[in-house]
Amino acid sequence: MKHPPPLGILAELTHRCPLQCPYCSNPLALTKPVAELSTQDWMHVFDQAAALGVLQLHLSGGEPMARTDIFDLVAHAAKMGLYTNLITSAVTLDADKTRRLRDAGLDHVQISIQGVEAARADRVAGMQSAAVKKRAAMRHVTEAGLALTINAVVHRQNLDEVDALIDLALAEGAERIEIAHVQYYGWGLSNRAALLPTRAQTMETTAKVEAARQKHEGRLVIDYVVPDAYAERPKACMGGWGRQVIVVAPDGRAMPCHAADTILQLDFSNVRTRNLADIWSNDAAFNAYRGTDWMPDPCRSCVRREIDWGGCRCQALALTGDASATDPACALSPHRAALNGVEAESTALPPPFRYRKFGG
Repeated sequence: MKHPPPLGILAELTHRCPLQCPYCSNPLALTKPVAELSTQDWMHVFDQAAALGVLQLHLSGGEPMARTDIFDLVAHAAKMGLYTNLITSAVTLDADKTRRLRDAGLDHVQISIQGVEAARADRVAGMQSAAVKKRAAMRHVTEAGLALTINAVVHRQNLDEVDALIDLALAEGAERIEIAHVQYYGWGLSNRAALLPTRAQTMETTAKVEAARQKHEGRLVIDYVVPDAYAERPKACMGGWGRQVIVVAPDGRAMPCHAADTILQLDFSNVRTRNLADIWSNDAAFNAYRGTDWMPDPCRSCVRREIDWGGCRCQALALTGDASATDPACALSPHRAALNGVEAESTALPPPFRYRKFGG
């Protein structure tokens, strides 16, 4: 069956990263460097992505700067006409590397931050001096003339800094800031009791974001993602399963989202042995939850079925044990009770972080 091409490809170049963030979106079982796609493998993927009609290439990880071939990969992607976005922790992004990336054809940089107050941010990142290095990298990016987005992951231990995060984005010349609550699967699920804010904290943060949007309209774009635990309706995860994004993991597996490999009954094809266009259109894993035919009620008969596309399959699996179940983030879900006890975690004393690292 022919499907419209994906808007973007998320190329997870490596799971290597100098940070140990306890909400990392990478899987609990990290891919070892020996299993990563080669330079030529990735270039072949970019060729196929351009031929498929992909417009945007997001170079991610782990930390994509851990790849010594990053400049060659950016240059090849730019040659293929792909809009290139580097998603980075930025702790190794100095002025020279930034200029080399720009000269290779990079269009945009997205820098993740763990907070404004340095000591607290470094504790979350699991790395000393990370916050200082990130601030320096922001200036390198804007001085090089590249577009800058700041990705601020928020949770119960840094929500009081939301106004300061927005001020930081303005001060550093960012065009956009993403204020994104932790999404609770993978490492985030392992650390939910330490990260989930209270409902009151979430409502207060939402009000601050809305006020800032009005205040800074025309100067700064502010994206905001709420925690599903307090949502009434689910979000369209990745724009809908198999609709807008194709993720390629470091080992070459192609997936509809970066957490899809938690759904063990699905078998994901590898770009080493199968063409990207064929995977996108015909792969059984991509078609498993595509569209609306797979949906149970109440999703199947819901007027929002082509708005949220059934919500998150990985979250449904994590909370109900069934990836095809109605996402508990929806107030209409028969599995809503799976979230009923979650809020109690947000009022208890937070336990120590389980830091992201090889070997768990």
